[in-house]
Amino acid sequence: MSKITIIGLGLIGGSIGLGLKKAASSNVEVFGYDGELDVGKRAVKRGAVDKAPWKLRDALEGANMVILATPVLAIREMLETIADMIPPGCVVTDTGSTKGAVMTWAEEYLPKEVSFVGGHPMAGKELAGIENADADLFEGARYVVIPGRNASKEAAQSVIDLVDLLGARPFFIDAEEHDSYVAAVSHMPFILSTALVSTAANSPGWREISK
Repeated sequence: MSKITIIGLGLIGGSIGLGLKKAASSNVEVFGYDGELDVGKRAVKRGAVDKAPWKLRDALEGANMVILATPVLAIREMLETIADMIPPGCVVTDTGSTKGAVMTWAEEYLPKEVSFVGGHPMAGKELAGIENADADLFEGARYVVIPGRNASKEAAQSVIDLVDLLGARPFFIDAEEHDSYVAAVSHMPFILSTALVSTAANSPGWREISK
């Protein structure tokens, strides 16, 4: 039995847990950790994880793979925090929507005995939180896989296997190329749409427009 630990039990982390339990429930033990203890309890209740210890070290002990499903800006601190807790030979991956900085942080903080393989599932919802997690969220979606410079072939394959279990399709691309593409099709449209709504909301006619 493999032990996979998911750090961050929101929409993405919860959906990964549900997907894993659906595809390989008898072969994988899924642990979860979230900064909010109540979120961990709800994840267990939903069946997204088998256990959600309140201590991060307990969640990481004996893990074969660690999945960082936190917001991108929290990944750097989390990598630094878990660096001395991760078992040698463990594979660490993430779900961040930017990859260049994350790959640099992983190389900076993680020990050489740990392989880092960057990831980004190109899937999501307009709703967040463990309550909206879905075992089929990644079905048929592209899932970016970017092995770190020190990652072993076995580590890269284990993340590809994870992607397959979730029903997604692995997609290989350079980190900088990924960031420029995602900026064009996701980040920039989000910023522009936010600016548009903000501008419209300041219109004297917003009360009628919003209807």
